[in-house]
Amino acid sequence: MTAKTRPEVADIFIIGGGINGCGIARDAAGRGLSVVLAEQGDLAQATSSASTKLFHGGLRYLEYFEFRLVREALAERETLLVAMPHIAWPMRFVLPWHPGMRFEGDTPTGRLLSRVMPWMRGRRPAWLIRLGLFLYDTLGGRRILPATRTLDLMRDPAGRPLQDRFRKAWEYSDCWVEDSKLVSLNARDAALRGATVLTRTRVTSATRLGELWQVETEGAGGRRSHLARALVNAGGPWVEDVIRNVAHITPSEGVRLVRGSHVVTRKLYDHDRCYFFQGTDGRIIFAIPYEQDFTLIGTTDKDHRGAPGEARCSDEERDYLLAFASQYFARPVTQADVVWTYSGVRPLYNDGAKSATAATRDYVLKLDQSGAPLLNVFGGKITTYRRLAEGAMARLAPFFPQATGPWTARVPLPGGDFPHDGVAALTGRLQGRYPFLTDYWAARLIRAYGTEAETLLGGARQSADLGRDFGATLTEAEVRWLMDHEFARAAADVVWRRTKLGLRMSPEQIDALDAFMSGATGLGAACPEAG
Repeated sequence: MTAKTRPEVADIFIIGGGINGCGIARDAAGRGLSVVLAEQGDLAQATSSASTKLFHGGLRYLEYFEFRLVREALAERETLLVAMPHIAWPMRFVLPWHPGMRFEGDTPTGRLLSRVMPWMRGRRPAWLIRLGLFLYDTLGGRRILPATRTLDLMRDPAGRPLQDRFRKAWEYSDCWVEDSKLVSLNARDAALRGATVLTRTRVTSATRLGELWQVETEGAGGRRSHLARALVNAGGPWVEDVIRNVAHITPSEGVRLVRGSHVVTRKLYDHDRCYFFQGTDGRIIFAIPYEQDFTLIGTTDKDHRGAPGEARCSDEERDYLLAFASQYFARPVTQADVVWTYSGVRPLYNDGAKSATAATRDYVLKLDQSGAPLLNVFGGKITTYRRLAEGAMARLAPFFPQATGPWTARVPLPGGDFPHDGVAALTGRLQGRYPFLTDYWAARLIRAYGTEAETLLGGARQSADLGRDFGATLTEAEVRWLMDHEFARAAADVVWRRTKLGLRMSPEQIDALDAFMSGATGLGAACPEAG
């Protein structure tokens, strides 16, 4: 490589465009470091778009005594609510209970209870669940979210969809998040702060070259060579593959690939609360109001064999979720109710747990200093992505003394610069300026773009001013915004990740959108806002 052709040297090169990679890119760029991120597909195309869409502390992790993880996640809920009130919001969860419920899962709590109170083997008394909810309310220093309360299901509307045997429940707080938007907005903010974000760009090799990494990529612009002072492997389910087959290093740590599948059904009940259902096998699932007209049920925990990108909700998993939910709902949930399924692979740190359910959800950061630094990211959960990014930068800080300190706490993502309880006011203001918007359309735009919804709509006086109508309130103006600002390149990026409008669009409409995006001008490998 001659001096003439030698590429510029970036401070950090990141492999992986999921939430961990994009979160680290944003944090690093905001500290004044030069950053390049490469993602082999679309942002959030794998694990980060296949979550249960929750910012939550992980109530069930208390069963495993993971108090530090729960405390950190609980504290992060409110930090993130303030920073992204358009794509994250509070939700109330209803946990039904009756005295005959049994839980056969092998957890530290279950084993302790069996020793101390052997007559309670397989059961969770009401006082123990209430104690867990008390800890859940207090561990994270809750300020915004309301506390737990007890429900009489014979009187409360939350009891109407449930079987009569459930007469008591507790209602507690957690939060919803639009997972794919969280990723694309972190990537966008990173780009606004100077990072280069390369989507549909595969890293073919990474080699130590003295004190630098030489990284080779293949993308829409052909083959490129990059130099960086540090390499971050945020490959998610591919993290081991990157270590072994891209960096050509024998991995000393590993991940356990666990498939989480979900089903989306027609709307199963009318109120806006979620259900936390406990199964006889020791597992839990959620039933959550979804996209205004649907219900989301998930998730499974099943060890995954095969390529991570080939994860699909199997018939067995679908039937398991439907049968699980039917143990609670008065009207059985059947295959005829299902309108969509999705599945993703969670790359959990391999701690040797006996089952997928028991495997830790905590993250592990491993720094390889045998030459130019390599930071491998194992595990993690979407709620703690910002803390993970701070942890990653703390590990890399000795190599970058010029970098500034932590800064991301409560700093808004693009469109999130309004009060956490200001969605209704912002929606009303949008409809006042654009009276042609229906209630659904206005609410959807605010929940996707926040204060930037007005910028997207511009000077439009009628819907026709927004260009081509692709159906389900998706217009050319919105599609071009997503292409120009959020790295969208194909219809699937728009209708299944940046939005969930694929639930409302016909295959023909999606094909037409794909053809439009393929022929649109100005497409490049990176967002035009990128450095």
